Amino acid sequence: MDRLLVQGGNKLKGIVRISGAKNAVLPIIAAAILGTKKSALLEVPNLDDVQTICKVLECLGVKIDNTIPHTLKIDSSNIIGFEAPYELVTAMRASFLVMGALLARVGRAKISQPGGCAIGSRPIDIHLKGFEALGAKIEQGHGYIEASAPHGLVGTTIYMDFPSVGATENLIMAASMAKGTTIIENCAEEPEIVDLANYVNMMGGKVRGAGTPTIRIDGVKELTGGEHTVIPDRIEAGTFLVAGAIGQGDIVVENVLCEHLKPLIAKLREAGALVEEGIDAVHVVGPKTLKGITVKTLPYPGFPTDMQAQMMVLMCIAKGQSEVTETVFENRFMHVDELVRMGANIRTSGRTAMIDGVKKLYGCQVKATDLRAGAAMVLAGLVADGTTEITDIYHIDRGYENIVQKFRQLGANIERVR
Repeated sequence: MDRLLVQGGNKLKGIVRISGAKNAVLPIIAAAILGTKKSALLEVPNLDDVQTICKVLECLGVKIDNTIPHTLKIDSSNIIGFEAPYELVTAMRASFLVMGALLARVGRAKISQPGGCAIGSRPIDIHLKGFEALGAKIEQGHGYIEASAPHGLVGTTIYMDFPSVGATENLIMAASMAKGTTIIENCAEEPEIVDLANYVNMMGGKVRGAGTPTIRIDGVKELTGGEHTVIPDRIEAGTFLVAGAIGQGDIVVENVLCEHLKPLIAKLREAGALVEEGIDAVHVVGPKTLKGITVKTLPYPGFPTDMQAQMMVLMCIAKGQSEVTETVFENRFMHVDELVRMGANIRTSGRTAMIDGVKKLYGCQVKATDLRAGAAMVLAGLVADGTTEITDIYHIDRGYENIVQKFRQLGANIERVR
């Protein structure tokens, strides 16, 4: 099993380019099922999760050409299946996103119960209620879910109990070819949803209001194909911005959309970092002494839960007391025990963590308990005394492209070993 060795103490300096967004490209690849002609996706990150969902599509008869780096050519003109394999769906939760696309395209889908990071309850009830509202029949067996709409889906008004990102994406795909108009209320507003809507519209769809709490979808008879460029990954960008702030670094993060990073940039400035926003880049300079801050995670446009673990590393070495309240996932403090092993002073109570800043963290063996916790361990290792050995790094591989190379080009002492 591979692991990362991080030697702390190097000040990071230089330029790093951000890859395409993992959380945008996965639903877009799933949405390619809707098209009867070829699509080309650009700025596709080379990630394990991308490879997994591509395998899911190939099992359904989709032809995928990835010979050009960071480009996927997808031919979904001939769909021959409706069932996603167990071993792929249980490996990655986003595989469940093919259900909405399959329902719209072939009127039937059978999916295993989804897997993914164990960061808390992420029920799929909202997805299923939405499908039922559109006229699908749902059957749940032991370990699988089957949906069918042999006569097609019918547009309706759907109010979501919670603004779930995945459910919003699944319902956009399902409703894209439904008869009539579908209105989704209290839906998620993340930039990745806007990117998905732009891709569906490029194929001939009629999705309006993405990025707001209410989305209107006028169903069309057929979707085609086309070329689409995936938006930059705001979480990868945020991870490198925190890296620059915590170690008195001087980093320019390129290929970003600053509008997507507003909550994080505000908190970095509050902690004492110098942050300058450009057209498609952000420059961060870390201060000698960081100040304690308070963070509360919220659905977009609030502070992203996917940046909570990385920001906690900053709090661990900031002067004074900091506080984190996690409102999105109830089990997203698994990285706390690993940070405490490195010398952090953290107390948790329910969904709140209180952090008293310490002068130093100390390298030791830790594990990546989930994707973003793994990124946090890398950040902690960069500022710790001694060597930090990070295991279970397959989590990190799911969401960060070339993380070792990117940190090394900034001057970090990090290597991957078997």
